[in-house]
Amino acid sequence: MGRKFFVGGNWKMNGSRESVKALVCSLSAAEIPAGTEVVVSPPAIYLSLVRETMDAKVGVAAQNCYKVASGAFTGELSPAMIKDCGAEWIILGHSERRHVFGESDELIGQKVSHALSAGVGVIACVGEKLDEREAGSTEKVVFQQTKVIADNVKDWSKVVLAYEPVWAIGTGKTATPQQAQEIHEKMRKWLKDNVSDQVACSVRIIYGGSVTGATCKELAGMADVDGFLVGGASLKAEFLDIIKAKK
Repeated sequence: MGRKFFVGGNWKMNGSRESVKALVCSLSAAEIPAGTEVVVSPPAIYLSLVRETMDAKVGVAAQNCYKVASGAFTGELSPAMIKDCGAEWIILGHSERRHVFGESDELIGQKVSHALSAGVGVIACVGEKLDEREAGSTEKVVFQQTKVIADNVKDWSKVVLAYEPVWAIGTGKTATPQQAQEIHEKMRKWLKDNVSDQVACSVRIIYGGSVTGATCKELAGMADVDGFLVGGASLKAEFLDIIKAKK
């Protein structure tokens, strides 16, 4: 049984009620290949609107959550609340959470553990910065981040790993298909050596970093690239082309 292709659309802090409704309308009417799973991640304030109006064939993810179910944590959302809105997934460990908001590996691991225990799927992000790649530290950084995630996972069927080289996010630079395949293959070997053969074979490792309609087909052709986490392009018509990259 092959790994089902996974395309996530991270809308980040973009949109209005009107633009969100237009995106929902477009995606609900789109033809999604049978072998592809599609999940979109709107800003938290629009989660209920998107889930209530989007066709059920498209999943919905939150962009973040906190590590406990409730309490005096102003501005935070719990996985239970996200699930209550009908969302099925949460993006955790995105580079913007790590590097703009200062989230540590430890905190991300705690969030992963709590989200999974609450019954929500996790799209867990890892990736190196430009200076780390240039220093030859890509594998060290990616494996360290992956280990903290893996230490907090009991059920891998609810986890998608996203490799997002930070230097390629929002910059217009994209890792070459060969660069992406190289890291994905090494991540899969790390999972084989440190988790299990079964997890290494079954877990989906998706690529994020300025994925566009022009770059998606060649990337999708790589053996260990199981889909994409798309940023800016997920707000545009070309997202429909990216969804069909594996068709």
